[in-house]
Amino acid sequence: MAGLAAGFVDAVVGGGGLIQLPALLVGLPGASPVQLLATNKLGSIMGTTTSSVTYYRRIRPDLRTALPLAGAAFAGSLGGAALAFLISKAAFNPIILVVLVGVGVYTLAKPSMGQLQRLRFGHRHPRRHLAAAALIGVVIGAYDGALGPGTGSFFVFALVSVLGYGFLEASAKAKIANLATNLAALVVFVPQGAVIWQVGLLMGACNVVGGYLGARVAVSRGSRFVRVFFVLVLAAFIVKIGYDTAVQLLG
Repeated sequence: MAGLAAGFVDAVVGGGGLIQLPALLVGLPGASPVQLLATNKLGSIMGTTTSSVTYYRRIRPDLRTALPLAGAAFAGSLGGAALAFLISKAAFNPIILVVLVGVGVYTLAKPSMGQLQRLRFGHRHPRRHLAAAALIGVVIGAYDGALGPGTGSFFVFALVSVLGYGFLEASAKAKIANLATNLAALVVFVPQGAVIWQVGLLMGACNVVGGYLGARVAVSRGSRFVRVFFVLVLAAFIVKIGYDTAVQLLG
């Protein structure tokens, strides 16, 4: 169930890991943080591949930005995954909560953001545009390799707020970048034997179905729907992770 829901949410606005990872924490209480992250990546990459192909076939995102973004994200994720072995379970929720609240406040403060595509730098300064995309890729890629939950949402937010893409186009590019970060993390995790294959493959199969459905809905409904869905998902995640953090701190 978590894989199916995560695939749908991730395809529309990203953040499927914020559904899958808590499910893994509950279902596999004896697993290490690295095992949870690695298994989550296996499930996620299957759904992300499906939604990436669906987006590309239907709206043809500009690969001149998407590919440098994905390449930088791949490199960042490699570095982040190497750091994942140093992160404790207790650090997950507080870090993610702070970032989510910041993203939510900024998005609500700018109601017109992402409704229309107004590229910053654009054709007059293509090198600056690509440099900004690469920086976004490295930073968020490193986060994805080290922690992961919410990565797709952070890619969407950065592409909309920094580079000026509409929400739908940003979602399409975010899927390609997220596919690269998941692949990079697995390059590190698989040789370490960190993946719990039975769980990851089952979750991934459900993620594929959710990813396909989510991408089709997002393409048919457009940027306005994606923005509303983005805000609702952020709010739900903030409430859930805020509650978990409070229990963790008071428990």
